[in-house]
Amino acid sequence: MRASLTLSVLWLSLSLVISNAASFNDTLKPFLGKYCTDCHGPKEQKGDRRFDVLPPDISDHNTLADYQDILDQLNLSEMPPGKATQPSDAERSAVIDWLTSRIARFHRQHGGVGTQTVLRRLNAREYRNTLRDLLHLDMTMFDPTTKFPKDQSTHQLDNIGNTLITSGFLLVQYLEAAEIAIDKALLTRSKPPVQKWNFTDNLRQQPEIDQVHRRTTLYKHLTLYDVVGADKHEGAYAPIHAFKEGVPIDGFYEIRFEAQAANRINPYDPEFLGMDPQEPLRLGIVPGDHTAGQLHKPQPVEPLLTEMDIADETRWYSVRVWMDKGFTPRFTFRNGLMDVRSLYRRLIRKYPDQFPKDGRKGIVADRYNAIRYGKMPQIHINEIEIKGPFYESWPTAGQRALLGEDCEDILTSGSLDKEQMQTLLRTFLARAYRRPVGQDDIDRIMQVVETRMEQGHGSLDAYADGLKAALCSPHFIYLDQTTSADRLSATALATRLSYFLWSTMPDDTLRELAASGALKKPDVLRSQVLRLLEDKRSAAFVDGFLGSWLNLRALGSTPPDRSAFRDFYHYDLGTAMRRETQLFTRHLINENLDIIHFLDSDFTFVNKPLARLYGIDAPESTTFQKVAINDRRRGGLFGQSSILTV
Repeated sequence: MRASLTLSVLWLSLSLVISNAASFNDTLKPFLGKYCTDCHGPKEQKGDRRFDVLPPDISDHNTLADYQDILDQLNLSEMPPGKATQPSDAERSAVIDWLTSRIARFHRQHGGVGTQTVLRRLNAREYRNTLRDLLHLDMTMFDPTTKFPKDQSTHQLDNIGNTLITSGFLLVQYLEAAEIAIDKALLTRSKPPVQKWNFTDNLRQQPEIDQVHRRTTLYKHLTLYDVVGADKHEGAYAPIHAFKEGVPIDGFYEIRFEAQAANRINPYDPEFLGMDPQEPLRLGIVPGDHTAGQLHKPQPVEPLLTEMDIADETRWYSVRVWMDKGFTPRFTFRNGLMDVRSLYRRLIRKYPDQFPKDGRKGIVADRYNAIRYGKMPQIHINEIEIKGPFYESWPTAGQRALLGEDCEDILTSGSLDKEQMQTLLRTFLARAYRRPVGQDDIDRIMQVVETRMEQGHGSLDAYADGLKAALCSPHFIYLDQTTSADRLSATALATRLSYFLWSTMPDDTLRELAASGALKKPDVLRSQVLRLLEDKRSAAFVDGFLGSWLNLRALGSTPPDRSAFRDFYHYDLGTAMRRETQLFTRHLINENLDIIHFLDSDFTFVNKPLARLYGIDAPESTTFQKVAINDRRRGGLFGQSSILTV
């Protein structure tokens, strides 16, 4: 029986080869000979392509590239070239169909792993989100993956198991990330006292404008001029140099400041300034790290913590934002001027009657005259008060996740016994490993803890080292792929569902449904899919899906020329472009709209700068709004600037 089965398989394979060769000889080979081999044959190989020796079957990726190249050129009508003899529509269609089917067959045979389950590690996005939810960390300023090697992708997908390779270097980075993350979650044994800092004078900003402010403002207030998208920044950031060391510990901080929007209404042409005088001046706060670079210039990590409109008259404002240890708040001008350094001279030339004719020339004189006598829109920050840290609860949610209900006693004493450790580890490891844990799992971590205690470390510190070891375990780094009778286990299903729609670990509800087996019931599974989509964490699905499907991750990787596309930088259009596509897709999901809207739609989402770019009526609000589209060329994804730019 086996012999006859083997012969049958061999005969089938041979039949396929013969069939491929026959159809190749009937379809592609004569087409290439008639229209292509004069330029891609034995005498000449334009573009290093030779098609007279093309094999009848795709056996490797080199041949695949040749087949795909021919198909692409035919689909684009680029081959044969315009002056050459052209095939009929019927001939072209027949070859396109033949090539398409053969290429698709190759991808089916080589592009997947069939029913085999591939072990897959967390990618960088999933790793960050999982640490966030497992340890209750605020990740606004903390990215433990900055030193990780970039995740490799397949067809722009960054979650393919075959591609996500683990290296020795990455394992070292896992160790460092676990060390920092656990320390952040445990924070400190006693509640930090609330401190207060006040800054009222000597408000220096950056050397270029300080030389003017020394004579004009006496450093009594910080002044914002530029937007952060400017090229050579002058007054784009207002740091507090006296507070450059930043906050002493992670936590929420209250920032109170007195500010004024000056010269919103001014004698200058709005088109010349690139600012709408009817729009309030908007101030933003971003974090700064003096060890990462100068505080008056852009830095790698500067998420927008908050923004607000500033009134024309002097007022006090108060916000509460999260700050990581060592970060200091910096003020920014969200809708300010663009490239103030070059604006000084242009302003004086355009409005010469408003400036003194002292005969001095150069950037130093222009800067002084424009700031001293000009009426450029600007934001003044007169006095700043920082107070904190504050916490939503103490002990924090992160401390309770690691130390349980006895958290306060453990922090006070700085110790816990082995029985407590065993109990805490059972709960923690079940969440970290995303499955029920056995005694073996706990014993492996306890070995680390006991070794550290034998080396003289206190029980709390040793326990923390055990937690760090757990975060470097394959059970944490890799997804649960357990199967039973060729079907995913309930816990593995919960994990896949959660990482698909949230890019993070399952929550308690999913874990409980998996533990009871109810998750495998179709109606329960469907209800959980809907629940996960309605949760705010599903924003990770939209972001990841668009990043892969439409390659939105590449948006901004090749920014446009500054001189030709000033608006892109002035109005932060790169961020607005991405946001439009995210909001559009989110709306289709929330409203369960027809998928045809991706191709043709009579609405989109814009803010004022994006509306101006599109030439449509701008929304009243400064935020993104859903707007109707009359020009159908703008409808759907292919009319959105993010897709057109990528």
